[in-house]
Amino acid sequence: MAASSNHKNSFHARSNSLPSRENPIITQLDEHLCRLRASEDASTSSSFSGKLSRLQDLHDCVSKVLLLPLTQQAIAQENNEKWVDELLDGSLQVLDLCNTAKDSLLQTKECMHELQSILRRRGYGEIGLTNEVKKYLASRKVVRRAIHKALKVMQNKCTFATFNGDHETTTMFNMLKEAQTTSLNVTESLLFFVSGPKTKSVGWSLVSKLVHHKTVASADQTDRNEFAEMDAALIGLVEHRTSKSDNIKVVQSQLENLELCIQDLEEGLECLFRHLIKTRVSLLNILNH
Repeated sequence: MAASSNHKNSFHARSNSLPSRENPIITQLDEHLCRLRASEDASTSSSFSGKLSRLQDLHDCVSKVLLLPLTQQAIAQENNEKWVDELLDGSLQVLDLCNTAKDSLLQTKECMHELQSILRRRGYGEIGLTNEVKKYLASRKVVRRAIHKALKVMQNKCTFATFNGDHETTTMFNMLKEAQTTSLNVTESLLFFVSGPKTKSVGWSLVSKLVHHKTVASADQTDRNEFAEMDAALIGLVEHRTSKSDNIKVVQSQLENLELCIQDLEEGLECLFRHLIKTRVSLLNILNH
């Protein structure tokens, strides 16, 4: 996940020892960042739901930090214009990635529902099913291209620098930037998760695993990716790598898993998006006063 690594290497500004009399809201922001940092390596649908929830808490805290007189005074100062512009640019970057994630989930869900519809019909023809499967897989390729394009654009835009001023103001600015960097990292990781690996390289091994193990719940949850599993099961169905009845059962099971996964992620992203908008509006309001 190269792009995420670039973000992490380009900026990591948490102070090693916050002042003993630090504002409690700043301390709370630091605690939220620590919790998110501790969960960076987990990459399952349930872990992303948790991360999105923690990001909401983080940006709720950021909104409180923006209400502090210290923050408002620092943002209003002309000599801090460069760092304020970076905060505004960063908020747009996170919003753009959230929009890409929301669009990707919506497109996947729409094609998934069409596939579910044909599987529920009695007497569906094999040609009709195969065409619907191919349509879904073609849609996934479009989603994957859009995600990779958005990540490439984001990699070229990320230019966060470290703020240098008095200790209290520096701590505040750098933590606000780290909040944005953490948001970018999580959203970026989510996009890689939704994109999934190239299905042709993992399709048959994953289909074999799903068919021969009677329950998906026994699979290794640390590597669980409902999007990749769905893609692989559909490739197996189209290429008749297993008996048709077994493969259709796998597909139906994966459709149910994917539907729940998408619902959780959509809800988390929508709530996060509202928090991000609130933060950006707060920044703009401070600048306009």
